[in-house]
Amino acid sequence: MEQFQAFWASMPDFQDAAVHLLVTLIILVVGWTVSNLLGNWVRRLSRHSARIDPTIIPIVRSVTVWSVRTVVLLAVLARLGVQTASLVAMLGASALAIGLALQGTLQNFAAGIMLLLLRPVRAGEYVSVEGKGAGTVDEIGLFMTRLVQSDGIQVLLPNSAVWGNPIVNYSRNSTRRLDMLLGVRHDDDLETALGVLRDLVARQADVLPDPAPEVMVMEYRDSAVMLNIRLWTLADKYWDVRFDLHRRAPQALRQAGLRSPIPLREVRTVDAPAASDS
Repeated sequence: MEQFQAFWASMPDFQDAAVHLLVTLIILVVGWTVSNLLGNWVRRLSRHSARIDPTIIPIVRSVTVWSVRTVVLLAVLARLGVQTASLVAMLGASALAIGLALQGTLQNFAAGIMLLLLRPVRAGEYVSVEGKGAGTVDEIGLFMTRLVQSDGIQVLLPNSAVWGNPIVNYSRNSTRRLDMLLGVRHDDDLETALGVLRDLVARQADVLPDPAPEVMVMEYRDSAVMLNIRLWTLADKYWDVRFDLHRRAPQALRQAGLRSPIPLREVRTVDAPAASDS
């Protein structure tokens, strides 16, 4: 031990270097840990606040974590004697070159920023991106948007594909209109059919009184007269009402003595004139 202490005392430069390296390592570890803690804190705070849209939580967490880590890395490099000013200039030039090589990735990043700022879609909404896919929005990241289809399959779309195509949002409005076509035969009593369907809609749960529901003759087809049930309901009750009406409406018409339309064709036979004897 005395020999080691004598060796250690004879090497002040080594002591300084070791202490300097230890402090640098501590800064790196502490800074990295703090970045993770801040990211988790931002996520918990966002989830417990009703005013914060869940869509922006992942990107806010990523920006917070990597902002802290960037500062930590610059501090570590400064402790090691690296000229950070020249390093920043070099990183800027590298970023320009990388940006030119990754134009598509930057487009996705810019599109992600626009999606988060203008918010045409939000987490939990059911949307359809024309020509790309449909599902419930699960997350909007820096580069990708994740949708979950009704069958549980995840669909990952580049942000540029979401931003650059028409978006149909089925969940943004609180109410939604339902139209349902039913056919009756031409020789059936239309007034009876209309009355049966009006009574059915009046007894149907979750139908909004305003706008008032309607049952009307919509069009005539070759083998049927098409009746349309039009009503408004809450967006989250839409499919329940639709499925229930599809089950009950045909039953109500049959119970009233109305028959389901079937394609009819009239076939006539014409006797060909007998060939004259020559």
